[in-house]
Amino acid sequence: MGILDFLSGEFIDVIGWTDDTRDTMVWRFEREGHAIKYGAKLTVREGQAAVFVHEGQLADVFGPGLYMLETNNLPILTTLQHWDHGFKSPFQSEVYFVSTTRFNDLKWGTKNPVMTRDPEFGPVRLRAFGTYSMRVSDPGKFLTEIVGTDGEFTADEISYQLRNVIVQEFSRAIAGSGVPVLDMAANTGDMGKLVAEAIAPTIADYGLSLPEFYIENISLPEAVEAVLDKRTSMGIVGDLNKYMQFNAAEAMGQPGSGASAGMGAAMGAGIGAGMGMAMGGQMAGPWGAAPSAQPAPQPAAAAPPPPPPPPVEKVWHLAVNGQTQGPFGRGHLGRMVSEGGLTRDSLVWTPGQDGWMRAEDVTELAQLFTIAPPPPPPAG
Repeated sequence: MGILDFLSGEFIDVIGWTDDTRDTMVWRFEREGHAIKYGAKLTVREGQAAVFVHEGQLADVFGPGLYMLETNNLPILTTLQHWDHGFKSPFQSEVYFVSTTRFNDLKWGTKNPVMTRDPEFGPVRLRAFGTYSMRVSDPGKFLTEIVGTDGEFTADEISYQLRNVIVQEFSRAIAGSGVPVLDMAANTGDMGKLVAEAIAPTIADYGLSLPEFYIENISLPEAVEAVLDKRTSMGIVGDLNKYMQFNAAEAMGQPGSGASAGMGAAMGAGIGAGMGMAMGGQMAGPWGAAPSAQPAPQPAAAAPPPPPPPPVEKVWHLAVNGQTQGPFGRGHLGRMVSEGGLTRDSLVWTPGQDGWMRAEDVTELAQLFTIAPPPPPPAG
């Protein structure tokens, strides 16, 4: 091998990158022990950008295309090297390839519940999760602000920071939206746009953008959802008294049930008593009064229907200093009126009631204030 062949082997004349992964965002062209030859070919494929870094400074950024590395194609690098009249010797620069395609199906979610104030339920804790996609919008800024000198940078290395930014802006957006919890499912699209717009300036400083952002679900704690399910069931049932009477009547008609067996025993006892009375009247004829003188046997009276179940007493909840207290019966509330714990302006709620109401505006509780004695006169 001649000396010229050895020297030509030391210089790289073809620069390019073919990405065979799905999560690599930045890849550094390996040039250890090699120099980039004047006139070398640089291939930047669609969905890529090539960034030249010379002596620690950002030199040039190339979009998709085929380039001959000459003075006219490296204006910034030429200025840094003071190549005012062109150059022919090899030069050394770091070349970073940056993927500008979308990275899809990235996950985000609230690690801890987000506290917010609902207009109907008061203070509530919410959890949410969804997906988003990101892309590099400014390769030079992304390289200088995030990547640094990392030779192979993946999406996982930035996704954690993005999740923190997303959760922070989501918390602000949901707390200031004023949308009731029960209506959030119908407004996830609009809320997602609000969050994406709030995130855009922050991630733009990283050289990134979010083409897509989705809120897949917003949920309440399990205990609150269980209470909400009960409230929904009560709304479907309607009148509880009629519902309980219907269940009792239906249970009596079921074969083999306790109520049905009890009813059958009562009817059998009534029929047996009637037959006994008829036989006694016939046997008394030869030794007592004539059969014709005996009054005709009366049919056994039908068993009375079972009494309806007692009415269900309403219970009430109070809203005191942002906390829910209760449940309390009406008698307990009467004692609270006399003790000053319940006033006309106190907010109360009972199952089936549409939201919180002042105690004075509830007919069943307004009477408590009319029969309560006035406060005692001062001592002395």
